[in-house]
Amino acid sequence: MPAVNSEAMAEPLEEISTHVALGAHAVPLRDGAGWHQPGKRLPVPGTISLLPLPPYSPELNPMENIWEFLRGNFLSHRIWDTYAAILNACRDAWNKLMHMPERSASLTQRPWAKPVNG
Repeated sequence: MPAVNSEAMAEPLEEISTHVALGAHAVPLRDGAGWHQPGKRLPVPGTISLLPLPPYSPELNPMENIWEFLRGNFLSHRIWDTYAAILNACRDAWNKLMHMPERSASLTQRPWAKPVNG
């Protein structure tokens, strides 16, 4: 998406909510970005609770590993002439990673994070 705001954040939350099993609840992590704050501008589906990360803790945020991988493997040492070219390069990098599910799983896995049942 070309903008980071509450409206853009609402889309993945809505998508996640469609995959939450009946009787289950999803708890995605969120950092302190202003557009990640639940409220009037960011509706959070009833099957989701956003868990805030402590401030200044990038090591706890799995997305930091994704950004590092994308920069290091697809986006570094390049110059783009236009904003559209930057967006295209980012989209292409993301799509390449999405064709590598084992890589994205290994980048975001936290050995201490275990599923909770019951």
